[in-house]
Amino acid sequence: MVLAPVSIVSLAQEGEKEKLIQLPDWLAERVASLPEEKRMFLQKEDAEIFAGSREKLIVVLEKKSTEEIEAYIDAVQSTLSQYAYNKDSDLSAIPLNTDSSWFNWWKVARPRDVEPKREPGPFHVSRYAEPTSGIATFGGFPIALYPEDLIAGKVEVAIVGAPLDMGSYHRGQKFGPMAMRNEQGIGEIDMTTMINPSKELMVVDYGDIAVDNWSTEVTVHHVRERVAEIAKTGAIPFIIGGDHSLEYPDVAGLADVHGKGSFSVIHFDSHYDAGKGAAHFITHGQPVYRLIKEGHIPGKNFIQVGLRGGWPGKEGFEWMRTNGMRYHTMAEVEKRGWDAVMTDALREARENTEKLFISFDVDVLDPAFIPGTGTPVPGGLTMREAMPIVRNLCAQNDIIGFELVELAPNLDPTYRSAMNANYIVNACLTGIAMHKKGIVEENYFSELTTEHQQPEAGMKAVAAEKTEKTDPLYGTGKKPEEKKNNNEPNER
Repeated sequence: MVLAPVSIVSLAQEGEKEKLIQLPDWLAERVASLPEEKRMFLQKEDAEIFAGSREKLIVVLEKKSTEEIEAYIDAVQSTLSQYAYNKDSDLSAIPLNTDSSWFNWWKVARPRDVEPKREPGPFHVSRYAEPTSGIATFGGFPIALYPEDLIAGKVEVAIVGAPLDMGSYHRGQKFGPMAMRNEQGIGEIDMTTMINPSKELMVVDYGDIAVDNWSTEVTVHHVRERVAEIAKTGAIPFIIGGDHSLEYPDVAGLADVHGKGSFSVIHFDSHYDAGKGAAHFITHGQPVYRLIKEGHIPGKNFIQVGLRGGWPGKEGFEWMRTNGMRYHTMAEVEKRGWDAVMTDALREARENTEKLFISFDVDVLDPAFIPGTGTPVPGGLTMREAMPIVRNLCAQNDIIGFELVELAPNLDPTYRSAMNANYIVNACLTGIAMHKKGIVEENYFSELTTEHQQPEAGMKAVAAEKTEKTDPLYGTGKKPEEKKNNNEPNER
């Protein structure tokens, strides 16, 4: 998510009546001779843009004469007018060369007739029995290329990469899928529950979605098609980004299949990503606003978790309240405690719909756990907080999709970021496996891994002669000599 730029668009310009701020008596008297339009401008938020705040603006104007104040107003208004679109000098749209014979080269599929014939279904790409070497896939899972592979293999989860990072602050998120394929953590047994999702679920690596690295807007339409393609087969799409621009096509693609407003979204992020008013309609700081504005999901079905830092400001929180959105900031966590906040978030996810999509931006985690992200903010979730809530959400709800975004492994010289990202994905896979097995209770724990049951368990094993037998020769590689037959003569 991008850090919010200073807003240059007044509320009045967006069709809402802007509240005028009362001027101090001395300032009102000093500007009384100025035109009404200029006096009113001083009462608007836009007047503060270069001073920084209302208080700082007053300090700036305090020592100025009426003429100097008018010159200040003129300078600010003139500069702000240059921010807006100018039909005489600006492009209203980015032209594309539609005559190019290579217009769609980046997303054209390989012709199947040039490939060896095979039966539909997932297949492995390693020659070895254990997928620890060779061509890396998510979790070492088999590959699927087409919807018929998903259908024939009765695939339940299709993990697909979406290496898009054109809508970002720091670039590098396009390397996220590659880094996660090359690191451990997905498909492993979950010690909390003793459930191994790779044994309980049919999961595949569905490759990467093609990206036009010159246009986010062009790319998101293809991503939307591919996400819908997976969902139509009955498989759950797990989208690995890539930046958070992907939330727009991911949710829209699912809405195309499941219906608009038919599911909820829980958005883990340090930023609220409902920016608006920029020249581009989609960046990694704007997907939430576009989804709600276009009607793919109502605000009442949207839940934010983990917000902190400098964005949004007052207007953003008021916008969320006005649109029925639930949000849980890290300030609320500090005020009420993580357990209370997690309980509320889990309950809210089930209130309006049975279906749920999870959007997980890795910068919701503290940078100590994910340094490899473009817009880190200190004071975030720990892995010990994040994994349980993701696992519980995926166990207690009908998950229709999951995305993990904003991993930029090039910003982390270690394996930490990619590994922790994989463990978040595995937490959701574990939850889906729990849901399939009918384990939906909150805070489920395996008795085996959370209770050693000593001394009773040890005493019972001794009585049953099940304890490990000692062998002094174990570490030498030698074996105890077999007892010789008493009738055989001894060797001399």
